[in-house]
Amino acid sequence: MRNLASTALLALTALAVPLTATSASPVLPQGRGYETPEPWRRPVRPFRIAERTWYIGTEGLAALLVKTPAGAVVVDGGLPQAADMLLDNLATLGVAPEQVRYIVHSHAHGDHAGALAALKHATGATLVSNAESAALLARGGSDDIHYGDGILFPAAQADRLVQDGEALELGGTTFTVRFTPAHTPGSMSWTWNDRRDGTPVHIAYADSLSAPDYRLLDNPRYPRIVEDYRRGFAAVRSLPCDLLIAPHPGGVGWNPADSDAPHPSPTSCDEYADQAEQALERQLAGQRGRP
Repeated sequence: MRNLASTALLALTALAVPLTATSASPVLPQGRGYETPEPWRRPVRPFRIAERTWYIGTEGLAALLVKTPAGAVVVDGGLPQAADMLLDNLATLGVAPEQVRYIVHSHAHGDHAGALAALKHATGATLVSNAESAALLARGGSDDIHYGDGILFPAAQADRLVQDGEALELGGTTFTVRFTPAHTPGSMSWTWNDRRDGTPVHIAYADSLSAPDYRLLDNPRYPRIVEDYRRGFAAVRSLPCDLLIAPHPGGVGWNPADSDAPHPSPTSCDEYADQAEQALERQLAGQRGRP
């Protein structure tokens, strides 16, 4: 399992480094192309979020597994060097690579889409994206609107392109995508129903809502960026959202390092969007030169 994912990554990019964490290496290795915070590379024990839904990512970057009677769905992949860790976590939870039917994702940045090519190669699953993100996936992150060629990752070819509001059905679970362009033009959020403690629960995997160092005013590459952000905030507020998780779990009240109590400070979708909108307004004021 490890060798399959490692071979795929090494063939796809020179940015990857050996992937397997050992007892002497408590975190995943640093990437060569760009450095990332240690929590993003620190594996945690997989833990159950709901009856069918499991957390399989690192301390600082979410990846989820949804198990159904007809196969499994993986949501996001994290950094390139996380691929073997994710495959090992699937095995720990009793899921063979060929049982993964779909891989879906949030947006096409290397910290969330970096492992998708290797996961697709190892599992044979259908990689689902939208047109905006699929173009960036196919370029391996090059010519990014905001980062240029600064954050590269193994290129991945999407197999299915979805439209806003489209749904995937697998084994009695329906995964609905909403376009929420409040981080990248292709940002996607996913919702599905599960059960928790015997009670139905609407799970929302809402994409990042931030504009880190982005040019928000008179951006020639993205003239309507602020309008898209506000549209994204509204879409997140409209999600069915009993239980919210996001690609950076700490930003919505999760602490994956504590698998016994991983959700000490729950955040609602409304709160998540409100906080992001306030941050955007502060950025706009700063870029306009106002206090």
